[in-house]
Amino acid sequence: MRRLGSVQQKIPCVFLTDVREEPSRKRYCESFQIVATETVNPLALEANIHSAVATEKVDGTCCYVTLYQGEPYLWARLDRKPTKQAEKRFKRHRRSQQSCEEFSWNVEEDFKSVPEAWIPAHRVKRHDGHPVPDEHGHTPGWVPVEKSNKQYCWHASAVDYEARAALVLRPSAGDENMLEITAVPLDDLQEQTLELIGTNVNANPYKLGSKKQPVHCLVPHGSIVLRKPPAVDFQQLLCWFQEALEGQVEGIVWHCGDGTLIKVHRHHLGLKWPDGDPRLSNRPVVVRVEGHSRHSGCLFALFSTLNGRGFSRLQDVQFDLPES
Repeated sequence: MRRLGSVQQKIPCVFLTDVREEPSRKRYCESFQIVATETVNPLALEANIHSAVATEKVDGTCCYVTLYQGEPYLWARLDRKPTKQAEKRFKRHRRSQQSCEEFSWNVEEDFKSVPEAWIPAHRVKRHDGHPVPDEHGHTPGWVPVEKSNKQYCWHASAVDYEARAALVLRPSAGDENMLEITAVPLDDLQEQTLELIGTNVNANPYKLGSKKQPVHCLVPHGSIVLRKPPAVDFQQLLCWFQEALEGQVEGIVWHCGDGTLIKVHRHHLGLKWPDGDPRLSNRPVVVRVEGHSRHSGCLFALFSTLNGRGFSRLQDVQFDLPES
């Protein structure tokens, strides 16, 4: 299958949206929520969404593989955000103008500091050589995941720089119903984006690992293709999310032929997430990780002990740990 789109920017919803002044279902601290109307987004129609590849939207945190100091590296998502004072000024302007247009940012003073190695995401606009924030006042970007940085310790657990490999969850070749956890060379993942999922990410909707033995892995974006996706229609999508076994997912991301990405999230349709066991956590999986000793990273070594073993559900993957 051809490599599908890389996630570098916020993905627009398949429907035009409204903002409602009521508590968000997605983020507990927000007093508003964004909901879909029944009108298909013209951007989706222009990108010929009806011929697009529909894939599962996976609930994790976005990552990127690209070079760092000449070597393929895993990078974590880090948006450059405005300071509190600049954000207040930006929000006042947006309320008064009903738009973020014509707002003037001071790129030297209005933003919080980011690590020296930080890079802006692809297609971020620039002005006088400086990256320009999006309509939300954020500048999407990436920071390299270094083993010494405790902030990204769960990202780091899924990568082994000595072995130049990453722990990846993906469909198994030759069996579309089976998933596999395997060590993939970082060279093979270059310029791809992936979703980190696991025990300590987004409240662990897929029920991976445990507090005693956390489990994290990377899912390449666009890798889990939906076999019988619903039509791009509000009512049909709503019914699919509520009733179809395959619909127990966070959302859908459509990969259009021109590279455009379009999404819908259950929250856009007023639905809970998670709601029962997600489809991904109930899929069968086989472990194919070998050749990693205890010196090459704890999680890689533990998966090596399971090499060749299958589990009826992803959430059942566990290690035979010695009694403490």
